[in-house]
Amino acid sequence: MSATKAIFKKQFKSTVANPESLIQFMIYPLLAFAINAMMGQDDMIDSMASFFADLPLPQYLLDETIGNMVWEMSTAMPNMTTMQATIFAGMGLIPIVAAIIADDIERKSLRFLSMAGVKPSQYLIGVGGVVFFLSFFSSLGFSLVGSFFGMEMLVFMGAMMSAVTGSIVLGAAVGILSGNVQSAAGLSMPLAIVLGFGPIFAQMNDRIARFYHIFYTQQLNIIADYLNLGVSDTPLWESFAIIWANIAVMGILFVFVYRKKGIVS
Repeated sequence: MSATKAIFKKQFKSTVANPESLIQFMIYPLLAFAINAMMGQDDMIDSMASFFADLPLPQYLLDETIGNMVWEMSTAMPNMTTMQATIFAGMGLIPIVAAIIADDIERKSLRFLSMAGVKPSQYLIGVGGVVFFLSFFSSLGFSLVGSFFGMEMLVFMGAMMSAVTGSIVLGAAVGILSGNVQSAAGLSMPLAIVLGFGPIFAQMNDRIARFYHIFYTQQLNIIADYLNLGVSDTPLWESFAIIWANIAVMGILFVFVYRKKGIVS
């Protein structure tokens, strides 16, 4: 536990002292707020409904058309808060964690810690704990922007922090595999783009949705959409189970690469 605390304190001081690192945890919630303020989903749907309401058509036809249109748009259009939250959890965090760990490898810090007997779990909790802590406040920002309160907030925060955990573990494995910061950026960004943007395309294409169903970022998207719309083809327990199954697989990968490369790198 003392090793974990020491790693956490060292990484926390390093991160807080670097404004460029901190802003990465602030930019996505702020962007979600700005997009919602300028072109929120509800405002776009209301504008379209008003347009149809002014058409010279029979009232029964207008009611049916507007009702169908509102439902189709609300289910097909990516929610702005959900979209930014998914991008943050998937695309934003993986390169951050990968760069932190790759930097430790370049500085020989990871090799020293490994030789000193630091376990993979201690190192991961120490470094990842800082990212997890800062991501909690980012996730809280998304919850407030998305108007998730009470039980909805608890479910959303649980989903967000679960996805954050997945990205931390995956980013850690990528960082160790990379060996240096430049390689970490090259390897982590394609993964981050696939996991961050894939669920957005999945909302507009059933084939993509079926493919992405096994990924944790897609399940985060499904949970957030359920909170927004009140309906989902995937039960909440199943979504959380898939997320944590992802985390378990990535945790095994991290332990493997840490033991194989952490000491000898």
